[in-house]
Amino acid sequence: MTKEYGYVRVSTMEQNEARQVIEMRRIGVSENCIYMDKQSGKDFERPNYKRLIRKLREGDLLYVLSIDRLGRNYEEIQNQWRILTKEKRVDIRVIDMPLLDTRKGKGLMGTFIADLVLQILSFVAQNEREKIRERQQQGIAAAKERGVKFGRPEKALPENFPYLVQEWEDHRITMQEILQRCEMSESTFYRRVRKMRECHKV
Repeated sequence: MTKEYGYVRVSTMEQNEARQVIEMRRIGVSENCIYMDKQSGKDFERPNYKRLIRKLREGDLLYVLSIDRLGRNYEEIQNQWRILTKEKRVDIRVIDMPLLDTRKGKGLMGTFIADLVLQILSFVAQNEREKIRERQQQGIAAAKERGVKFGRPEKALPENFPYLVQEWEDHRITMQEILQRCEMSESTFYRRVRKMRECHKV
């Protein structure tokens, strides 16, 4: 007996998985057959997708909301589509694109149309992600020009930092001692000393 599954993937750039899950429920996919992954931009391990792949059997039907749920770029989408349809021999329905439903047109022409649409949409999806990434990078660059700081704020220096630096320069304390007192690495120490001198002309 064939089964129906749904796959949901969200990244840190997106809102949440609510819309995808709602669509899966609406079309009748049972809760225990919905597999979901959340990951950062760099992490694409997708443990639940791998579990889903192992679970799928020939003739099963897999729902995804949009084609880019299968991968981050053109090559990944194409590869996953091939694995699912050719190796696992499961059907796929892309909810946002009714033309991408492998149950339709099982003949040569139907397969050709589905493959053609897939290639076009994969290319469009990759281009859109690249545009989003470019806009983000431009926004970050503009923010940096305005003086906006990114990442963790620098740890506050001890109030007696200038005194400790002077003690170290006069060879009254060792480098190891000053690093322990300030709780910082040697590279950070030199950077903070340089910054202190630039700001205060010490």
